[in-house]
Formats: sequence, structure tokens, C-alpha cells
Amino acid sequence: MRRIMLIVAYDGTKYCGWQIQPNALTVEEVLNRELSRLLKEEITVIGASRTDSGVHAMGNAAVFDTNTRMPAEKLCYALNHSLPEDIVIQRSFEVTPEFHPRKWDSKKTYEYKIWNADFIQPFNRGYTHFVYHALDVAAMREAAQYFLGEHDFTSFCSVKAQVPDHVRTIYSLEVEEDGHLITIRVSGSGFLYNMVRIIAGTLLLVGEHRKKPEEIKEMIEARNREAAGPTAPAKGLMLVKIEYFPDPEQMWREQRETRSPLAAE
Repeated sequence: MRRIMLIVAYDGTKYCGWQIQPNALTVEEVLNRELSRLLKEEITVIGASRTDSGVHAMGNAAVFDTNTRMPAEKLCYALNHSLPEDIVIQRSFEVTPEFHPRKWDSKKTYEYKIWNADFIQPFNRGYTHFVYHALDVAAMREAAQYFLGEHDFTSFCSVKAQVPDHVRTIYSLEVEEDGHLITIRVSGSGFLYNMVRIIAGTLLLVGEHRKKPEEIKEMIEARNREAAGPTAPAKGLMLVKIEYFPDPEQMWREQRETRSPLAAE
């Protein structure tokens, strides 16, 4: 039995998120179905980030166990032939059997995109949140600094979340402006349910001068969902990449070299 890792990109517009749900199309369901057809065995993937309905990804990660003898690095080519055009496997490779994409130490990076102009841009309407009134980007950047570090993010977590620990670490949070496009880019050790979208919604309040940057500190300390801003729409959010420590692919290569007969000579 081998464990294969996939780097998955998808347009989440027509999917009800990553995780399998009854009577709803999800990314996980499509991957399970097409992998099972391709490999002629029952396949169940384990995803790293169970993105919400309408959220996109450039680099989500998933693993599955298989008996196939197909080279791991070739599997992405074969699988992409049968996947719909809005789901594409960017890479496939073998990892060690003990690797779990949600339990391994990692850094996740998300981007939230806002189109700030008088009128919506029809070509990116499915991937940006449209705001017609001018935003104070400098104030948003100032507010972003209060999120950095380790905090209890209960105020920035959906009440639907069922996790015992709300403490997370934010490594970086940047607000970039390129013409009418504003990008909120955040990297952290992990994120709570709707956390990035609530951070984006709160920064929008600051950009609209409905909240002051220094109020972010009070919101975090309140540990109360009602203290923070609204949850921004899903379509503006994209999971950019996940970095693992140590690198599971490198670990597998090192273990294979150790087991190799040539290495023992």
C-alpha cells in the first residue's frame, strides 16, 4: 500500500465546498469518484483544508492510499484527463505512510481579493468581492498588524465551529493594492472555520472607517464572535498554498534511499 499526495487547484464556484455532503456536489466527491474509476479500487482522499462552498484553491493538498503500481508523478496526468475543467491536479507524488495533511505542522496561505471601483469587473466577478465605495488601504494595513502572532481567535471564528482550541498563530498579514484590486494575503499555522473571511470582513469595516485600526486588539481580546466584523463572501477567498514541516516528499525520498540496496553497500 502506498500513500500518494495531490496538489489540487479548483474553481469552487459550482461546488458546495470540499467535504462530501449529502445531495450536494463537492470537490472531494469528484476526486474520490474519478480516482476510483482510474485505479479500479475504492479510493477515499483526505483533504488538508475543507474549504467552504464557493471558495477557490490554487494549492490544496490531499492524500490517498492505493495499491496501484502507476508512478506517483504520472498519476496527475492520467487523472486530469477525466476531471472536469474546474478541478486540476497540479502535482502528484509519494509520501510516507504516516503523513496526514491535517495533522502535520504546516503554514497555510490564503488570499482574499476585493474589486474596489465604481463598477464591477465582469471578468473577475466570480473571484473578487465587489466594493464600490473607496477603501482606506493604509488604515487596513495598520489594522492588519494587530492580528500578527499567537492569539485566541474566538471572535474570528464561526459559531458553527466545533473545535476545542481557538488559539492560532498568524505569521504575516498583508494588504496590497494594484489599481482597483485589493488583496489581503494571510499566512498562519492554521485557520478556524470562516476565520479568513471574518478577518477580511473586519478589515473592510476599517477600510470604510466604520472601525478604527486599534479596535482590532479589543475584538481579539473580547473572544466573542459578535465583537468582530461580518463574514466576507466566499467567492473572494482562495487557498494559495500549504507548506509542510518537515517536507513529506523529501522524507519519503530519504527513507527510500535508506532502504535501497545500493545505499547499504
